[in-house]
Amino acid sequence: MSRWPARRSITTVSVSKNTHLRRLTAKYSRWLHIYGSMCSFGVVFFFAVTGITLNHPQWFVKQQRSETIKGTINSAWTKTSTDAEVKRLEIVEYLRNTHGIHGALADFRLDERECGVSFKGPGYSADAFIDRSAGTYELTVNRMGFGALINDLHKGRDTGDRWKWLIDISAALLVFVSLTGLILLWFIHKHRLAGFLSLAAGSLLTYVIYLIWVE
Repeated sequence: MSRWPARRSITTVSVSKNTHLRRLTAKYSRWLHIYGSMCSFGVVFFFAVTGITLNHPQWFVKQQRSETIKGTINSAWTKTSTDAEVKRLEIVEYLRNTHGIHGALADFRLDERECGVSFKGPGYSADAFIDRSAGTYELTVNRMGFGALINDLHKGRDTGDRWKWLIDISAALLVFVSLTGLILLWFIHKHRLAGFLSLAAGSLLTYVIYLIWVE
């Protein structure tokens, strides 16, 4: 009895399994690419647009506003025998509540004559200098405008750890969408060669631009 039919049967099953696996890979790559792109569209679009505005900060110079305010706090909070007794929390909360300061506390400096309190946020800063003996202070608030706000968000500058996590997640999503796009292209036989040639050409062009124009 010949064994050739059995061998052909095994080969057919193997080819069938490979074809099924390729189809599944193509199917799920397409699904992941489409929905991954849609889920990440907002944040990726934001970082794409702010990549342009980040290169042109001069567009937003006219949006910058600065305000100087003078006032007095309870001198007992600062007129103390030791720096450790200075009422830092009370001072910070007073400045926040009185002047609507919304940035995060960036620095609290002390010397014999003066306290310096700094708040920073994206596109925003506020700096107060307090006379320790009299309790008088001068507060300067800088609002850099919408352009500076979105540029600082792009850089993660003065945004806090949670926003920096969002930047990391958006970068990971962009990598994910890019890789699933490559996998999907591999299974589109009609456009595979042209697609990968375009990929190589774009990468080479980027490198050439770097060599020519970046010192």
